[in-house]
Amino acid sequence: MERIQITVFGPANSGKSTLVNALCGQEVSLVSPIPGTTTDPVRKAIELPYGIGPAVIVDTAGLDDVSILGAERIRRTQQVIDTTDIAIVLGADAPATKALLEQLDGIPVVPYAQGESVDGLLKKIAAVLPEEKNHFLTGRLVHEGSVVLLVMPQDSEAPKGRLILPQVQVLRELLDRGCIPVCCTPEKLPDALKATTPDLVITDSQAFATVNESIPSTTPLTSFSILLAAAKGDIEVFAEGARAISRLPDHARILIAEACTHVPDTEDIGRVKIPALLRKRVADLEVDIAAGNDFPEDLSPYSLVIHCGACVASARLLRARIKKALRAGVPITNYGMAIAFLQGILERVSLP
Repeated sequence: MERIQITVFGPANSGKSTLVNALCGQEVSLVSPIPGTTTDPVRKAIELPYGIGPAVIVDTAGLDDVSILGAERIRRTQQVIDTTDIAIVLGADAPATKALLEQLDGIPVVPYAQGESVDGLLKKIAAVLPEEKNHFLTGRLVHEGSVVLLVMPQDSEAPKGRLILPQVQVLRELLDRGCIPVCCTPEKLPDALKATTPDLVITDSQAFATVNESIPSTTPLTSFSILLAAAKGDIEVFAEGARAISRLPDHARILIAEACTHVPDTEDIGRVKIPALLRKRVADLEVDIAAGNDFPEDLSPYSLVIHCGACVASARLLRARIKKALRAGVPITNYGMAIAFLQGILERVSLP
């Protein structure tokens, strides 16, 4: 279950930090009468009552910050909109707050007035909770009793002693759906195929070519990244974005977007492997990297955006970035779809 993000917006000194501390029952944000005390967004993970459950409370800088760094603080506050599920708004009559309300684009808004009880506010939040939909990552690709072979490279990017999040999520889902998961590394794939005949093969995208060559052409094949693309983003938009690779001109400039931040290594899929595959097709390719929250507002310089699998990002964030790309007229795809196209197997891949 993704934590719902509840963001507190309002003018400077409107009581945002005091409210955040009251909601969390502890001093999360520094409270001061000095304008501009809250600079970067402050996040606190918490469990909330009345059926709200796991949440992240976010305190933000004042929307009318006029200090030397005010413009940058306001920009960072506006960035948080892309990940916000519910907005608590203070000072609704202030001009800066009215301007923000126009940007919330369907996000439920809970107004808060000074003196209102925390209990009453929590009940109002519970009343506007987004409906939680039961959505399977594997969609219609499996049913009870399906034998599913999971091919999971354990290279230098794999965390020692544990599996990456998409692998864990898919494995747990298969167990919940009554499937029979079988796991192996690419090196042990021939042995696994001797031991079982899978109804579906799910692989890490970077092993697409190896796995595709090893299994019968009649065996459905997909990747963890593609399953995430369908669950959190727009699989059809990503498919069209992948096909746009064939139209990239020489000297094209593309954006590799990572939802998380990490220290890259020599095997990094987004910074090393995908650019290397693209450069076999496009001369003098220019590649920019955007990590974490550093997704550019202006996408017009780019011919293509290739997003990561977004395993640690919310569906709201990914869909907000898709909207930005489409508004800019820039094709967008994700790692799995891009690799499938670049290795000539996009049309072979099964979509959930």
